[in-house]
Amino acid sequence: MKRLSLMSNLLVLSLLIFVVPKLNAKDKHSNDDAEFSRILTGLKISPVRLNLKGKNLALVGLGSYIVNAQGACNDCHTNPPYAEGHDPFQGQPEKVNADNFLAGGVMFGPFISRNITPDADGLPAGLTFAQFRKTLRTGVDPDQLHPQISPLLQVMPWPVYGKMKDHDLRAIYEYLRSIPHAEPGAPAPTAARQAQ
Repeated sequence: MKRLSLMSNLLVLSLLIFVVPKLNAKDKHSNDDAEFSRILTGLKISPVRLNLKGKNLALVGLGSYIVNAQGACNDCHTNPPYAEGHDPFQGQPEKVNADNFLAGGVMFGPFISRNITPDADGLPAGLTFAQFRKTLRTGVDPDQLHPQISPLLQVMPWPVYGKMKDHDLRAIYEYLRSIPHAEPGAPAPTAARQAQ
């Protein structure tokens, strides 16, 4: 009985020493391949020309993948979301409205989606990465456009985005830094930040 216990302990130890590291390496390799695939896809599907100067190409690609293939950011932050005659919800071939891409202006009752393209200083929505991350983690509206309703963003699904890893949020931010500035297709609110 003692010998059987010793044998099973040796077997477990052998598995830990020889098999588990190989599985982890295989998983890591698989994860690296998956991330590389997302990066390449993201670079391919961006509907606008990217300014990659001084940007991390891998983060830009991953950010594009998250924004354009997972996050559906275009649906709320581009007005209208699709170019005329290219709305897939109308059975038309899809083409994103590149002229107003992520420039906001979509109305949701009393709320209007924000312009998240880079400002004159190259900051998406005029936010530093720290401010961007804080907004997505806490939902606190940096512009405080509706204090009578709440200090929190009411339409933006920040509770979902807030669960993302910092690496993913950094990738989204890097992608947004690389897209061209655009103006909304409809009137957008003036940022309270600019008045301060």
